Amino acid sequence: MKSELIGISPNLETIREQISRVAATGLNTIVCGETGVGKELVVNMLYEQSPRFGKPFVKVNCAALPDTLLESEMFGYVQGAFTGAHRKMRGKLEQAHGGLLFLDEIGDMPLGLQAKLLHALQDGEFTPLGSENSYKSNIWIIAATNHDLKQEIVEGKFRTDLYYRINQTTVRIEPLRHRPEDIPYLVKYYGDRYALEYGKQKPTAVKNGMIDRLCRYHWPGNVRELQNILRRLIILKENEEVLDSMIGDKRSEISALTSIRREPVPDLVNLLGLNGKEPDLNSLSLKEIGKRTSDFVDRQVISYVLDRTGWNRSRANKILGISYKTLLAKIQDLELSPPEYD
Repeated sequence: MKSELIGISPNLETIREQISRVAATGLNTIVCGETGVGKELVVNMLYEQSPRFGKPFVKVNCAALPDTLLESEMFGYVQGAFTGAHRKMRGKLEQAHGGLLFLDEIGDMPLGLQAKLLHALQDGEFTPLGSENSYKSNIWIIAATNHDLKQEIVEGKFRTDLYYRINQTTVRIEPLRHRPEDIPYLVKYYGDRYALEYGKQKPTAVKNGMIDRLCRYHWPGNVRELQNILRRLIILKENEEVLDSMIGDKRSEISALTSIRREPVPDLVNLLGLNGKEPDLNSLSLKEIGKRTSDFVDRQVISYVLDRTGWNRSRANKILGISYKTLLAKIQDLELSPPEYD
């Protein structure tokens, strides 16, 4: 089935135009957006509309494997290259020759591997682990990320030279909460699709009067969350009360927000950790304040989730919507540690 973007928002219209232009050129591309917005769908559309359609399409999830395994997965290896290398394995760079290499979660690629990938892209050839021979590689690179790569460059977590090598053009997908006009079209498309797929009828909750509520919801999981809700409603034939439990009662939310607004805004002095002292006007750099407040919020949210999950990091990283590796790095940076029990 041909991939397509569902919706009428200006953002999607811009992306459709970008895809039609970029697909013909083979420019290396970064697709940016929050988790669940549909980055892989855009990658598929670029591939399907390109001259390389029908050639290899090879995906690498940079967040799914430890550093050493990711390197051997990318470059391949020869027999005897390391303990356990009992036979030759073709790497993703070799498999993708003549086609497209999709680097998902590129922001999680370790710096050492970023350098090796950069050399392979610059030279148009690579060397498998343990081999003395180099191989030509003609590949189109498309990367996807939910990271702010420019900020990662500032923080020393991503290479500037690799960024400009793979970022010949950028496609940005806005979160679903910024394009509610797409929701009725998504509900119809996926509602019809899942009803047909599972041999069910569209639930009343989707048919009558629920679109309004779906459009007001903030969708932290974006389109993926909407898909999961529609599947549940259709397969289990659940009703409006169940929808309330999944996306919350908007009247209660509005009431809660109103009461929050009546509460005083957190004190600037406390937020900046100045121990009761009034801040010096010459030290109120927004960049520095942004870093402090970002760390403050990260610490509060990550601590809360870790405490509620009993410091189950695998579960916590899924709830937080970040990779396991990123969570471990934040725990170290924020100097968080599990509670000690007697």
